[in-house]
Amino acid sequence: MPNTREKLRIVIVGGVAGGASAATRARRVNAQAEITILEKGPVISFANCGLPYHLGGEIEQRDKLLVATAELFWNRFRIAVHTQHEVTSINREQQLISGCTGEGKTFELPYDRLILSTGSEPVRPPFFAANAKNVFQLWTLEDMDYILASLRERPVKKATVVGAGFVGLEVVEQLVRRGIEVTLVERDPQVLGALDCEMAKLIEGELRRQGVAVHLSASIDRLCYIDEAATSIVLASGDSIPTDLVIVGVGVRPRTGLAIDAGLTIGPSGGVRVNEFMQTDDPNIYAVGDMVEYRHGVLSQPMRIPLAGPANRAGRVAGAHAALGHESPFQAASGGQALSMGSVVGTCIVRVFDLTAGATGLNEKACRAAKIDYRVATIQGPHHASYFPGAKNLTLKLVYRAHDGKLLGAQAVGAAGCDKRLDVIATVLHFGGTVDDLSKLDLAYAPPFGAAKDPLHMAAFVSINDLRQLPRLVEFDAELEGLQIVDVRSAAEIAQLPLAGAICIPIDELAQRWTELDPQRPTVTVCHSGKRAHIAACWLNGQGFASVKNLNGGMSVRSLA
Repeated sequence: MPNTREKLRIVIVGGVAGGASAATRARRVNAQAEITILEKGPVISFANCGLPYHLGGEIEQRDKLLVATAELFWNRFRIAVHTQHEVTSINREQQLISGCTGEGKTFELPYDRLILSTGSEPVRPPFFAANAKNVFQLWTLEDMDYILASLRERPVKKATVVGAGFVGLEVVEQLVRRGIEVTLVERDPQVLGALDCEMAKLIEGELRRQGVAVHLSASIDRLCYIDEAATSIVLASGDSIPTDLVIVGVGVRPRTGLAIDAGLTIGPSGGVRVNEFMQTDDPNIYAVGDMVEYRHGVLSQPMRIPLAGPANRAGRVAGAHAALGHESPFQAASGGQALSMGSVVGTCIVRVFDLTAGATGLNEKACRAAKIDYRVATIQGPHHASYFPGAKNLTLKLVYRAHDGKLLGAQAVGAAGCDKRLDVIATVLHFGGTVDDLSKLDLAYAPPFGAAKDPLHMAAFVSINDLRQLPRLVEFDAELEGLQIVDVRSAAEIAQLPLAGAICIPIDELAQRWTELDPQRPTVTVCHSGKRAHIAACWLNGQGFASVKNLNGGMSVRSLA
């Protein structure tokens, strides 16, 4: 093994988030190493998450997207950067990489430590035509430049975005911002697959309120062209959508070809298998970013989680470990253990016009796939004190283990405050906490910032009540036929959103009228959000009713089903 105090040769394949972070961290912990970055594209590090916002003009200057230049890497860090250099093979025995420049010249470069950061690439569906004049993907600066050039060259009144994931929704928002009529096409029955269906409905509603035509469960059969320009999209249903511009974002796949050719192990989810220091099964080769598998913090199994945050952290870990190895100053500071990557829970967030949506940990679909016995609780509340001006509503959903309340995940949708709550829950997930732990957190409070009982506390309280059957929750989409349904909303609320078969007793009349009900029948209490229904359920339980449950999330959530 080379001496880390000598001129250790560290070669990094790929820049952007993981590779650039690895390079600068390696330099900070090892001033003597020879560090080289080889980047296939023309730019070493750019903010790919900011591309949609420059497309819509919210980020006005293109240069703001350039995180770092080759000149900065050299002048500040003495890191050599070679753009337009594609690495095509790795000789592990000789510790040598080979490749080709953009001008067609071949090159070879030896390494002592190699860090792979080749990232991911967008999936190109069968209907995608690379030579079309107005059909694009948005993944690189060049992609963005091509789209902007197309917008300048030909008038665009109608645009179609294919794919309702995070990037797709950002693009929809920004195209509407430009005054373009937008259609969104998604093959799944909901937008934002990271959310459960009822939470995604809130975002779908916002899209429609903003004038976006939303087509769900819609497969694309073909695109119709005139002079290499797409003029319409034909769905499998036979419907045709006229369009002047098409932007496709239907997912990504890891760029693992180089690693596979080198004989590195690929894990069960399709990413390169690495250890806690981001080492592959070759101890001299590391891998980071979208191309690898991380350990999921809830499932404790390897998963591909292509997000910028984990990629940056992985680069930092790989860079330090590659530059110093196991014998490092980090050991003394961390109890004799080298610093490691840790787990990832997939925390994500997106703005969609006037709403924000995000998730962390597992949703219901993931729990079912993992065969976890889980429960859920959904609440609504203002993002800060309701009496302080500007309070905006948010919907918060907790997913927790049925037998012990261990927190499994959460989702939030609202006009403000979602990021704060998701970050707190991600922290609880990291430490393996429960809904009881969440209920005990001492959170910052003043009227402009939160409430004395934060929505996080309220969601935890509801979860604890459910686990202790005080009362039990019944799912928002449960079959209620045959049950005694007690609707405690006001007459005006019921008129606006009626519930068939319910016995209507406003909450303030229940103490006088509860004797109208049959205490032996299984009963479900209902209100708008679940808060008044909880009070009603507790009252009826106290009067000796045999079985009383509260409709989770109330009619506001049930109406989304």
